Amino acid sequence: MFSFFKKKAPSEPAGDYFPFVKDMHSHILPGIDDGSPDIETSITLIKGLMDLGVRSSIATPHIIGDLYRNNPETINAALQLLRAELKKQQMEFEVSAAAEYMLDSYFIELLTSGNRLLTLKDNIILTEFSYASMPEDPGKMSFAIIMEGYTPILAHPERYPYYYNNYKIFHHFVDLGFLLQVNLLSLTGHYGKEALKVAKYLLKNDMVSFVGTDMHHTRHLGLLSSPKTQEDLKRLLGHKEWNKALGE
Repeated sequence: MFSFFKKKAPSEPAGDYFPFVKDMHSHILPGIDDGSPDIETSITLIKGLMDLGVRSSIATPHIIGDLYRNNPETINAALQLLRAELKKQQMEFEVSAAAEYMLDSYFIELLTSGNRLLTLKDNIILTEFSYASMPEDPGKMSFAIIMEGYTPILAHPERYPYYYNNYKIFHHFVDLGFLLQVNLLSLTGHYGKEALKVAKYLLKNDMVSFVGTDMHHTRHLGLLSSPKTQEDLKRLLGHKEWNKALGE
């Protein structure tokens, strides 16, 4: 078990810097995607976030047509299980849930079904592209989302390798109406040098609206909690109050 799980006063974070108090992208709900496999792991991850000074989290489990067909029922069931355990352990941590929508054909079915999508706040939804293949028409997708009354956040644009030789595309995404979200670990080089370069470029050009842990497991938590990571994040993100637009 990680040493940073030793008991601390609530006001004493594990390090002297973390860029937000509300995490808007994580996979901490138990047993419904490739994130936390069980309630025990979920609690471990949340204890680690609390040690970093994080006070609340929007869990964003995957919804992917050919892999994780989560829905409001499966997500809410996992959320209620986690909330009950937090209450049982008297942990003062607020957790809500939305989803991370893969922009695939199944998403279009959901978007046009007439049923409300799971939002982070108001009409804001979190979306992602496939890592394996470039989307055919992001403009058509963003137009459809906006016409249905939603504002899309594009998760971790720095992690799509097919765009590494075309930085102009990120400006195009902003023009299309996407808000951009960068993963914290991308800023440490965890996902490779190219992802780090893109993340820095997006920050330099003031294109990043949100940052998140995208935490899936205790290995991510260990990296986020390291002094070196916190030094990297402080240097690159500064003292801006990230994610304030989603509330505390």
